[in-house]
Amino acid sequence: MPLTFELDPAVSPELRDGICALWADTSNADGAVGFLPPVTVDDVRTELVKHLVAMAEDRARLLVGRDESGAVAATAVFGLNTHRLMRHWCWLYTVMVHPSHQSKGYGRALMAAAEDAARGMAGITGIRLTCRGGHGLERFYGACGYKEVGRVPDAIRVGDGEFRDDITMWLPLN
Repeated sequence: MPLTFELDPAVSPELRDGICALWADTSNADGAVGFLPPVTVDDVRTELVKHLVAMAEDRARLLVGRDESGAVAATAVFGLNTHRLMRHWCWLYTVMVHPSHQSKGYGRALMAAAEDAARGMAGITGIRLTCRGGHGLERFYGACGYKEVGRVPDAIRVGDGEFRDDITMWLPLN
């Protein structure tokens, strides 16, 4: 069954807890979403609060995908630029699909929903995101229409002596 997507859902304790659980589960399945396993729901809560504050300040927007049971199964956060010369594009952060839903096409569905949402945002003509090398994410985003526009070798430290590239991807919307 396909996911149901909602942009700017009302933030409730259920939604907050669902996103925290999704983020912890994704991180613990070795997902490249800002943490290294093992993590707990409490570990990711602080980062979620930062997104929620940015949303309250109109600096971010949340896209949530729910599965057939209504559980939070996917997210993406749009970071809106405040610099007057960069307001025409947005960032895409915390892009994740629950590990139990991998290989169902939900990642592509999330990216298509994010593209549609960005196209509906006044003045937005592009989406920029970064991803961690070593997971094949640049190929996934490339298949979704993004182009690699930059790479910083070994910019992400995932362990003692273990580094990954920080890859910048771009999707023009015009």
